[in-house]
Amino acid sequence: MKSRRAAPPDGGYGWVVVMSAFFIMGLTAAVLKNFGLFFLDIQSHFGVRTSTTSWVTSTTIAMFHLGAPVASALTLQFSQRVVIIVGGLLTSSGMLLASLDLSLPCLYLSMGILQGTGICFSWIPANSMVSHYFVRWRPIAYAIASSGECVFAIIFSPLFQWLIEMYSWQGAFLIIGGLQLNLCVCGALMRPLETVQSPIQETKDSLEVDATVLPPKRKPIFQFSLIRKPELFLYILFAIFAAAGFFIPPLFLVPFANSLGMDKYWPASILSVLALADLAGRLICGWIANMRLLRNLQLLTMVVTLLGVVLLLLPISHNYWSILVFSSLYGFLFGCVVAIHVTSIVDIVTLEGFNSGLGLFMLFRSIGGFMGPPAAGWLVDQMNDYSVAFYFSGLCLVSSAVFVVLVDRLVQKRKDVEADVQQAMNQLEDWDGEKVK
Repeated sequence: MKSRRAAPPDGGYGWVVVMSAFFIMGLTAAVLKNFGLFFLDIQSHFGVRTSTTSWVTSTTIAMFHLGAPVASALTLQFSQRVVIIVGGLLTSSGMLLASLDLSLPCLYLSMGILQGTGICFSWIPANSMVSHYFVRWRPIAYAIASSGECVFAIIFSPLFQWLIEMYSWQGAFLIIGGLQLNLCVCGALMRPLETVQSPIQETKDSLEVDATVLPPKRKPIFQFSLIRKPELFLYILFAIFAAAGFFIPPLFLVPFANSLGMDKYWPASILSVLALADLAGRLICGWIANMRLLRNLQLLTMVVTLLGVVLLLLPISHNYWSILVFSSLYGFLFGCVVAIHVTSIVDIVTLEGFNSGLGLFMLFRSIGGFMGPPAAGWLVDQMNDYSVAFYFSGLCLVSSAVFVVLVDRLVQKRKDVEADVQQAMNQLEDWDGEKVK
């Protein structure tokens, strides 16, 4: 008898897994998106510069990306359930420690390292688990699970602002840490697929199921040699520049709105609308990409460029409604980028190298995510104007689009060469066949 993992049910308990992943996305990424609500309170409390406060969020973002290889390795060694529960404990511990208000360096440790690592340990295995439970309905399952980030961001924006008003930022952190303990519950619901016994003489269908469900044995998690490919190297440069601009707007949007004299609840509502537009962008851009009207890299170039232009224009807003319009456009285009920038890796390294390519992409993207917000904060300190943060973010994104154009050209050139080689081989086979006759 031979042991194998059960076939993906494509439903049944798999929808419990999807809903669990939905809540995991909400309790991790959505919390990170709303860190900007605490920015001014933390800065005022410790009496430090904008750039110094920005390092808290930058450390969180960096640990989220740098921890991806570790989270993947631990998932293979143990299980998604175990890693998610550990991630929930780390995330909650980070917020609880931050609520003690010990010092600013302690915030770097608690909100930065512990919170960032916990988010990574919860987010990565949750996506992996959805993949194990679905084959046919995998795209729909992923769409539902990832929408948790947007739905919870809409809810958390006014909720966090109310918690700050009622209990101060320290009390808000304490309550958020308690909420994030539910990540452990979500992890406990991630039931691994059962191992069943099958005869040695398996059918062809059974072999196909095994090939789909079971990961290849003793295959390296990351193939660092892929970075030698010019296409992937340029795409990593895109990731670094894009990440430098990605995380700046949510962090500085609330301080920018407050600097215009708006009431505290109005900026919070802007973040909610931004999250709703983000959700729409993911769904609509995913649908457009599925129609194959444009190549993924072409579509990515368009939306990244438009995203940068919107951020360059955002500082001209001087009232609530104009900021709301530009924030909605930013959220929509951000969702479009998120929907296709990871799947485009398949076009660059093929499906066989996707896991390694994604790992390298996430690993090096942390450079931009780590340096972007502090750089923007330093510019704000120098210019004493929050507008410069959006100029910097927009410039980074527009610059990143240049690398995507180069990648697209290299990929198309490679495909043309492969097509010519294949055509020549077909002609040679036809010539050999005629010669035999």
